[in-house]
Amino acid sequence: MRPLPKARWWGGATLGAAFLMANSSIGPGFLTQTTVFTQQLLTSFGFVILLSVLLDIGAQLNTWRILTVSELRAQDLANKLLPGLGYFLAAMVILGGFAFNIGNIAGCGLGLNVLTGLSYEQGALISCAVALLLFWVQEVGKMLDGFTKILGTVKILLTLGIAVSAHPPLLQALHHTVLPTQISAAAIVTIVGGTVGGYITFSGAHRLLDAGIKGPGSQPQVTRSALSGIVISTVMRSVLFLAIVGVLVQGAVLDKDNPAASVFRAAAGEVGFRVFGVILWSAAISSVVGAAYTSVSFFKTFHPVFARHERVCISVFIVLSTSVFVLVGKPAQLLVFAGAVNGLILPIALAIVLIAATSRRLMGPYRHPRWMLAAGWLVVLVMGGLSVPVLVEQIAGLLR
Repeated sequence: MRPLPKARWWGGATLGAAFLMANSSIGPGFLTQTTVFTQQLLTSFGFVILLSVLLDIGAQLNTWRILTVSELRAQDLANKLLPGLGYFLAAMVILGGFAFNIGNIAGCGLGLNVLTGLSYEQGALISCAVALLLFWVQEVGKMLDGFTKILGTVKILLTLGIAVSAHPPLLQALHHTVLPTQISAAAIVTIVGGTVGGYITFSGAHRLLDAGIKGPGSQPQVTRSALSGIVISTVMRSVLFLAIVGVLVQGAVLDKDNPAASVFRAAAGEVGFRVFGVILWSAAISSVVGAAYTSVSFFKTFHPVFARHERVCISVFIVLSTSVFVLVGKPAQLLVFAGAVNGLILPIALAIVLIAATSRRLMGPYRHPRWMLAAGWLVVLVMGGLSVPVLVEQIAGLLR
């Protein structure tokens, strides 16, 4: 058996894949979505975060393990399960990734608007140029690993500082995280979809496959990487929630056009407002990079020309996302809608992967743990039952 690449923790692809997934799940969509729903649920939003983490575990551990054991990307595994199914899965994930990337570009526009006063459209165009430059100046995998680690760390540390300034009601938040006073299906679907739905589910696993970390013998590395990604994103989710709820319980009124920015301004004045700009732009640009890379990974195996010209495909994806945002606008609404779209994709994509995991033809002598299969199917049932009505409601709201 071919030896596995040597594991290098901070400098290697194992942690790079964890940060890629975590950065994708705590992008600008999550900042906006968390603010919008915390306004509605206050400390009970902690329950939504807790549920999203549990569903995250059920989706991510299954997906990363099954794909790396099979040594196949999701679309190739699906095509081997049923010819043509991989193309269907790829179309869904790319569509969801494209919707999400429009939201990510919107987040870039919002972030630079806060920092410089530029219009959303100007900020989006500048950020598009930055993202393209990142992909063309260095080898794609190494750039992703280093870039996502740095920006992920910056986001967490800056948000932690704002959370401390906001003085959140910790005991009440902890109590309502376990025993909420109100529950919102829309919040659950949107947050789970925004943090683990669509392309996000596969981002880390596809990065590991590209780095050569695959096969049954790689599972300790794969599990460590997946759990690290979940922990990183959970810390950021919790810190951001505490910052928002701390501001809201003090009576702050948030700007409906850029609600998350209002939180940081209320917590730390103009300094906090500028810090928010840094956090939002960091979240957005890292998510632009992650969404483009993972979405392209879903079709680059369909023909050698796509693999040879991966950077060109990624560049076209980013430019098209930017163009749609500049023409459509509505940044905050797009970020919430993108989460709902990916919430619907999650149960379909995960169900395909779980079915493939039971095929001896595809998995060989490997037997996927039953408890992981049960956890995965629970995620499929919960998200499948909640997603459709919420997505219909979101589409109606976007069109109004």
